[in-house]
This record gives sequence, structure tokens and C-alpha cells, in this order.
Amino acid sequence: MRVFGQDDGIASLVGRLVDDGRSVVSAEIALYKAKAVERVDAYRSATIFFAIAAVLALAGLIALLVGLILSLATLIGPLGATAIVVGVVFAAAAVFGLIGKGKLASPVSTLPDTRA
Repeated sequence: MRVFGQDDGIASLVGRLVDDGRSVVSAEIALYKAKAVERVDAYRSATIFFAIAAVLALAGLIALLVGLILSLATLIGPLGATAIVVGVVFAAAAVFGLIGKGKLASPVSTLPDTRA
């Protein structure tokens, strides 16, 4: 560490102060970047497993629907069974879509109201 003497002018000291400030800011930015990368890495593998689970769940749902069509086909024929299963699935999709649209239209704030 350098000891400042009488020969150091104000301009020199201010210049060193600015350099030190830049060093602190760049160190802080590097720290936040490192924290962000660490969080992304922590969630990356979890996201991959969630995607695999979603694909398998979708495959299971498709198998269930095909089995339902085949089971109903023995009672009401293949065309009627397909129409019923597809109609019920589309109706459920419409209901969930409308619920989602309603959630977007009226967002609920979890922050306290600070207006006086």
C-alpha cells in the first residue's frame, strides 16, 4: 500500500479515487454475474427433468385417450367413440383456456397497497 505524501496533488488523489471506484464497480458486476450463472446452472438440470416428465405425461395422456376410444368403440363404434373423446378433450381445453384468460385479465397483486 502506498503512503500518500505532501507531493500528491488533489488531481492525483481524485484520479486514484476514480480508479478505485471503477475497480469496485467492476468487481460488483463480476460478483452479480457469477451469482446469476450459479442460479441458472442450478435450475438447468431441474428444467431438463421437468421437460422429460412433461413429455412422458403427455405420452401417457395420449395412450389413455387412445385406450378410451378403443374401449368405447366396442359400444358405439369407432367414429362415435372418437367424436365423444375428442369433444370432451376440446371442451376441457376450452375451459382451462378461459380460466387462463381470466387470470391474465385480472392480475392479483401480492404487494400491499401503499396509497394514502
